[in-house]
Order: sequence, then C-alpha cells, then structure tokens
Amino acid sequence: MAAASPNADHPPRGRSSGEAFFVGPEGGARCPGVLVLHSWWGLTDWTKDFATRLADEGYTVLAPDLFASNTPSTPEEGEQLLSAVSPDELSSLCMSSARVLQAASKDPEAPIAVIGFSMGASMALWLAARLPDAIGAVVSFYGAQSIDFDEATARFQGHFAEDDHLVSEEDRVVTESFIRLGENQTEFHLYPGTRHWFFEPGDSYDPAAAELAWERTLDFLRRTIGQG
Repeated sequence: MAAASPNADHPPRGRSSGEAFFVGPEGGARCPGVLVLHSWWGLTDWTKDFATRLADEGYTVLAPDLFASNTPSTPEEGEQLLSAVSPDELSSLCMSSARVLQAASKDPEAPIAVIGFSMGASMALWLAARLPDAIGAVVSFYGAQSIDFDEATARFQGHFAEDDHLVSEEDRVVTESFIRLGENQTEFHLYPGTRHWFFEPGDSYDPAAAELAWERTLDFLRRTIGQG
C-alpha cells in the first residue's frame, strides 16, 4: 500500500470548485462515503491527492473547502484564518457536507466515515456527536475534543504525535476518556519520535509513521464502513 506521501507522483482527479473536491473510484461507481476535513492549511493539492488515494481504495470521497479557497503558508496565517472563521458557518458546512456525501454514497441510508486533520480532526469528532445517524467511523489525525459523546454511535481511531505542541498528552487522554464515557470504541495510536503534522507535507513529515498510519486507516475503514 502506498502511503499518502507529500511527494507522491499522483495528480488528483475529480471535480473541484471553490466549495469542495469530490472524487470516486474509476468508472463512477457509488461506494461507501468518506468525508475528509482538512487542517488549517486549507483544501490543498495534498488534501485532494489524499482524497484521490482513498477513492482508489474503493470509496466515494468529499473534501469540503472550509476556508473559501484560502491556503495559509505559515502556522501564524493558519491560526489567524481559523480565528476569523465563523464557528456557526464552519459547523454548518461540515454537517451539510456529511449529508451531501451520504446521499451520494453507495447506500444513502448507511453511515459514512470522517477523516480529519488537526482542526479538521476536531471537527470530525464534533460531527460524530452531532450527527450520530450519519457518522459511523471517525479517524482523527492529531485532533482533540472535550465534548459529550453520549449520542455518538461511531467507532473512533486516533493518530497522535509523541511530541505535539498543539495537542498535549492530557488533551489526548481527555479526548479518549470523553469518547469512552459515551460507551464508544476507540483505537488510539501514538507514534514515537513524531511531531504534529507528521502525516502531511512539511518539516514534520515522517514517512515511516505516515505509512503505518495509512495502513491502519485503511484497515479501520474496511472494518467499519466496508469497501467498494
């Protein structure tokens, strides 16, 4: 299996606009749905490439543009952009995107999966608590939440960096505790020697950890929502 490497020579296919990137398997077959929620780097080419790789594995994938085509180049710009986004608009867009994808998936009545990165991971966790009928699985890459998961019905997988300046060990433990209080299953993985963003392009990218996380993600998706 190929990891979602930032150096992959695999141009994304699919339909892209100022609002979302939508891609499915070759041939146009409807398959189980996976919603991809990007980090504060925005809907980048890498995010589209990641969505395409999921489609190649047999999924119908939607990656909404949560930042209206803005792609910050520094953490400071990303933080500023996130602080300027309306929380109500952000949550509404995530919820509507989940419903749109569910309707476009193999079985419109079946739950979808959500994969989120950092900011997007926090939104993915939030979404599982707010749309329990629509979200059957959540994959969180270095994201945390301390909310009530009592209504959630999803299974949760987490990928966390050992040295993370944005998500502390306490954040990780609290997140898992809140999920388990809702009697939900979790599979949280800690990657030694890694930093925040270890799965994405940049100085923190760790090929070995990214490969392992990719394999674990695919296995989790197959066990929770199936495969096209």
